[in-house]
Amino acid sequence: MRSHILPTLDGCTLAAIGCVTPELHSLSSDQHLWSHICHSTWPSTTSPRVRHLILSSFPGGPRSFFSLSFPRSFNFDFPSMTLSPSSFSQPRELISAVDIFYRGKCFFSKVQETETVTGWFRCSPFRVDLVGPKKSVPTPVRRRSHDDTCRDLYTDLELSWIVVDPVNGKAVNVSSLRPVSVERHWLSGEVHVRYAAVVVGEGDGHVMCSVEVTCVGSGGGLVLHVTEACLKMEDIDGVHLNGRDSLVILYRMLEGKRGNWLKNGRVEEGRKIYFEYLERKRERRERMLRREGRLDNMCIVIGVLMFIGILYMLCFSSSTR
Repeated sequence: MRSHILPTLDGCTLAAIGCVTPELHSLSSDQHLWSHICHSTWPSTTSPRVRHLILSSFPGGPRSFFSLSFPRSFNFDFPSMTLSPSSFSQPRELISAVDIFYRGKCFFSKVQETETVTGWFRCSPFRVDLVGPKKSVPTPVRRRSHDDTCRDLYTDLELSWIVVDPVNGKAVNVSSLRPVSVERHWLSGEVHVRYAAVVVGEGDGHVMCSVEVTCVGSGGGLVLHVTEACLKMEDIDGVHLNGRDSLVILYRMLEGKRGNWLKNGRVEEGRKIYFEYLERKRERRERMLRREGRLDNMCIVIGVLMFIGILYMLCFSSSTR
């Protein structure tokens, strides 16, 4: 059981087996077993920095890290997002462990450290870039027709973006695992792949945490290369949040409740929440346009009445003379 069966299981199955009997729970709690699962699920966790954090900062070690980082759904109430950064232990840095897969095989892994204490971070738009401006990452994706390429990326290109809080020993996967949208720019030919997690708030207090991956054709246009991969946050009006506000949202995601463990359910739920977010965004924009239209009409009416009043006063004063 310990040598031949448990090492072949994935993390969800191993966690389920640990709930059957005390003996199986003891066998399935082995730290080396969970370390192997974390490393095989997310190759970026094999980096020395992340490996050390998993063993030293998380109370349950790799098992705890897997439980926190496995893709799940987010659904927060608005009051939970109104905390100020002073109300929690603010880490001096955030660590991103990122892996990109194509048809289940990882072709890109990177660990990115982002400082969170300088004025530049707090006041500037929040953005974490993985690929340099003059660099690109080759992918196994062969470029075909526009529709076939977008369909291929939509179904087979998976991304995991784990944000780790090294101070409080917490982690969360902010990616929807599979894309919520794949669009091709009509002029440049770039393909923009978006992964998103929508933090649902009260009313229109929604925030979208999105990962945008840009792919372009290279090598005669036959092979796609990743030229950009970045993490951003925006509110429902499309305004990018700064580092200070984004840190509050990330903290609530790190602290928040988690959804189910079903991978396919996570994918479909992520896309559903994303499209609901777009619909709310459209409705809010239409309400604002209608409100602005009413204000414009009111200003026009007031202006016309004032003009008529002034004209009447001028005519009345001239007739009295």
